[in-house]
Amino acid sequence: MNKTELIAAVAGEADLTKKDAEKFLSAFENVVTQALVDGKKVQLVGFVTVSVVERAEREGRNPQTGAPMKIAASKAPTFKAGKKIKDAVNGK
Repeated sequence: MNKTELIAAVAGEADLTKKDAEKFLSAFENVVTQALVDGKKVQLVGFVTVSVVERAEREGRNPQTGAPMKIAASKAPTFKAGKKIKDAVNGK
């Protein structure tokens, strides 16, 4: 499902116009992104938990040459599915 299809589905499910659903989705993206930038965790109980993990600097290999190289430390968003969504996916 792409963003356009998601907007149409949300609009149909919540009885909103597509324009209102797009505003909601855009605001949701902005709020979650800003929370992660601020170092906060976003938790929708039963659905998903989104947080940021820090990855330490490590050594890797250049796939073309096999030469060792350093991979810089970084931060990455992580998504953990909640029980409600896991059960739905597994048909429970």
